[in-house]
Amino acid sequence: MVPPFHLAFGVKDLQETRKFFCDVLGCSLGRTDDRWIDFNFFGHQITAHLVDELVKAPTNPVDGDKVPSFHFGAVLEWEQWHALVQGLKLREQSFLIEPHIRFEGEVGEQATCFINDPSGNALEFKSFKNSSQLFAH
Repeated sequence: MVPPFHLAFGVKDLQETRKFFCDVLGCSLGRTDDRWIDFNFFGHQITAHLVDELVKAPTNPVDGDKVPSFHFGAVLEWEQWHALVQGLKLREQSFLIEPHIRFEGEVGEQATCFINDPSGNALEFKSFKNSSQLFAH
């Protein structure tokens, strides 16, 4: 069992954020306050903090994509990743980086996609067909 991590991030609207993480991504709600919300994000604790200003992250080229230098997400099981992507498509969620296979035929081959939350925070969801390659090099 891997211990859960905690990540805090800024948002511009708590209600919009709650709806996105609960209704679109299926996260359960944790503790809340007037200025923050905890979510169960695939077994990890993330906290959305209401902020006055958001900073746009620069991008970095990775395997032909412009990947936001600040992003977070989850590594899912292969079937779980495909189910999430299908659900996002059914909800007509726009993709920052469309679902595809990265590093095809190489060590670390993975399915990946990026979306933005309502505040513009980039989230990546990925999956390894061979989960032992998560940290392979």
